[in-house]
Amino acid sequence: MCGYARVVPRVSAFFGIVIFMYWEDADHHRPHFHAEHGDHRASVAFDGTVLGGDLPPRALRFVREWATLHQSELAANWDRARTQQPLQRIDPLA
Repeated sequence: MCGYARVVPRVSAFFGIVIFMYWEDADHHRPHFHAEHGDHRASVAFDGTVLGGDLPPRALRFVREWATLHQSELAANWDRARTQQPLQRIDPLA
């Protein structure tokens, strides 16, 4: 899983879950984002597959639902991150 020691762009937050996204050549071959809930952290592909780490089941259900609703925005932010452009906020799960 990717490191969390540095400050990373926060793109959304809902129900105690915070979503971050950043990109580096060495670590990030598959488009994904990072979700944090309490002491739990996970890297999650845009299709909801957990690539590393873990989240509580309920939080993971929320994250997957949110990702399904925001596929195009996630892809656009991934492209921005790859070219070191500022990321856009994505609406939270309501």
